[in-house]
Amino acid sequence: MLIRLISGDTPRSPILAAILLIILLGLAFAPFVFPGTRSVDTAARICIFIVLVASYDLMLGYAGIVSFAHTMFFGIGAYGVALASIHMGRGFDALVVGSVSGAIAAAVLALVIGLFSLRVRAIFFAMITLAVASAFAVLVSQLSNLTGGEDGLNYQIPRALTAAQRYLEEPFFGVRVNGKLVNYYVVFFGSLIVFLILLRIVNSPFGRVLQAIRENDFRTEAIGYRVVYYRTTATILSAVAASLAGSLFAIWLRYVGPDTTLSFDIMIDILLMVVIGGMGTMYGAMIGATIFVLAQNYLQNLMGAAEEALQSVGVPLLPLFLNPDRWLLWLGILFVLSVYFFPTGVVGRLRRRG
Repeated sequence: MLIRLISGDTPRSPILAAILLIILLGLAFAPFVFPGTRSVDTAARICIFIVLVASYDLMLGYAGIVSFAHTMFFGIGAYGVALASIHMGRGFDALVVGSVSGAIAAAVLALVIGLFSLRVRAIFFAMITLAVASAFAVLVSQLSNLTGGEDGLNYQIPRALTAAQRYLEEPFFGVRVNGKLVNYYVVFFGSLIVFLILLRIVNSPFGRVLQAIRENDFRTEAIGYRVVYYRTTATILSAVAASLAGSLFAIWLRYVGPDTTLSFDIMIDILLMVVIGGMGTMYGAMIGATIFVLAQNYLQNLMGAAEEALQSVGVPLLPLFLNPDRWLLWLGILFVLSVYFFPTGVVGRLRRRG
């Protein structure tokens, strides 16, 4: 009912609706259901990557724009919070100024890229964004006096968002109510709000035009819609959402660096999450980000446990393939299998069955 009121885009599959509800409730109550530093950190990363993947899906899945500069916008938001916190102190005003400044900078840069590049063919636009993102990453690495270079930046956030701040002396349902818990819910509700805004955008008349452009841009132009305007606007909205995801990441992590925000590996991860979840669905961002982040954090542990179990019963050869050092190999196999059995993503397959 809530989704119908917000966007009119329902899951259209009981299985998909159940999966989405489990993810939402799991993230909402993660600190209580899955206590522990690692599990809460994993849940926070899932929240952030849901927004990041959804913002990229706005470009790729709905507007048909292939870009390799999305991590640049993510990094701009993160560095905006970091620099504001360093120069303005550990106050909430620094977080707000850093987030807003990062979003504005990302929007301006996306506008420039859009106006100069979106008139060219898709492959050339993708190469231009790759060049711009690479140049930006090199620039951040070299401006060590401002950005910390390869070492990145450490900074302080308000004490109210750190574990040092206690709000209750006694644990609440076995969980310490401190600033770290509040920080998690800042990330959770911030991610939820941005995701719902993106969901509303893609199910608006603007989103319908983007889908028409994706299917046939020449026909859309012929019936009176300015394709370049819509593509540029979609690029700007996507960049702002990615920047806000970067701001939330910086607030949670309290560290930014080229490897954590601007790495091309993150761009590849975003692409994988979009494909696994399903392009042009938005809900696919929730499923793709959840599966991928969980696999990144726990696949090694599961493989280690399976290896020990097989060795204890004397199974030959198979434990060698389940060695935790080979977790990337199995992650790749899982991705290939997901593409083979779910060519339209998990959401597309479930909706088709529904």
